[in-house]
Amino acid sequence: MPFQPPLPDEYQRMADPDVLARIAERKAALGRRVVILGHHYQEDDIVRFADFVGDSFKLSRQASQTTAEFIVFCGVHFMAESADILSSPGQQVILPDLSAGCSMAEMADEDDVVDAWETISRVGGEPIVPICYVNSTAAVKAFVGRHGGTACTSSNARRAIAWALGRGENVKLLFIPDQHLGRNTAFEMGYPLESMAVWDPAQRNGGLTDEQIRAARFILWNGYCSVHQIFTVADIDRVRAERPGVQVIVHPECDFAVVQKADQSGSTERIGQVIDAAPPGSAWAVGTEIHLVKRLADRYRGEKHVQSLTGIQCLCTTMYRIDPRHLLWSLDNLAAGRVVNRVTVDEPTKQLAKLALDQMLALPG
Repeated sequence: MPFQPPLPDEYQRMADPDVLARIAERKAALGRRVVILGHHYQEDDIVRFADFVGDSFKLSRQASQTTAEFIVFCGVHFMAESADILSSPGQQVILPDLSAGCSMAEMADEDDVVDAWETISRVGGEPIVPICYVNSTAAVKAFVGRHGGTACTSSNARRAIAWALGRGENVKLLFIPDQHLGRNTAFEMGYPLESMAVWDPAQRNGGLTDEQIRAARFILWNGYCSVHQIFTVADIDRVRAERPGVQVIVHPECDFAVVQKADQSGSTERIGQVIDAAPPGSAWAVGTEIHLVKRLADRYRGEKHVQSLTGIQCLCTTMYRIDPRHLLWSLDNLAAGRVVNRVTVDEPTKQLAKLALDQMLALPG
């Protein structure tokens, strides 16, 4: 990840209320020239200033449809890359803290993906269709676009897999980089665990024998979200014992055993929709990042009970690097006519990555 120098002392010394007041002033002064995007996992003091709040891909699309010159993405690096890929000419994407990365996205290096592709192609003997979760780098998205694959979100992974499997009778799928989303989705579609193999780029031949590669219908990259690995089957047992009748809903980036034990699973958008539609008096234990869970708990306080599935802090620490001081610093520079922390994707990579994203948007259903 790029290095983010410390903020000037001026920002370190400011009192929190002064920071928030000045962000409001800067945003008002910049007006429609700037659009601020806030991911669901952001803290409330960021979300309060966001023009749009949601999942990463949805935010990128919303920003590209505005006339704003500057897209300030309060998320992580791969999200800012996606926004730049989808942005309109003349729009510039800013990430307030360049060190806000995503460990899952960084688990799939383009060179490792190329090596895996070449080995699987040589050994497998069947056509391969790559699918990349949007939580991947622009370079990996470009690889997928170059090889006729598609991107996917946690909401449409099922449609992406169905589309890919429809490309040929014996086609193999290379699912990058989150093994859990790939496994949970394919199993939900009726495919047995025995049809899936995990490719570990740290091991020779991905840690697989040639026979295992040939036998697998799904080859899942050995990547994962550190936040969603916090949740365990023991957490589900505990919360059900403590609050009889509680419904457990988790993100599909969670471990297979956790998803199987839960009552429901779904994307962050889906989690919000399910709880919104739930009857008054219902109780929910949610397995995803803590800021979203707390926001849901506050929204339904006194009507529905919403709590985190785990008793420990499940925080996306890299997302949390985008704090109000970094946001203010970015806006101050824009007000002074300077663009800092611009995230750009080179044109060849952008065009290939856009193929994968466009294919996702064209998925049937």
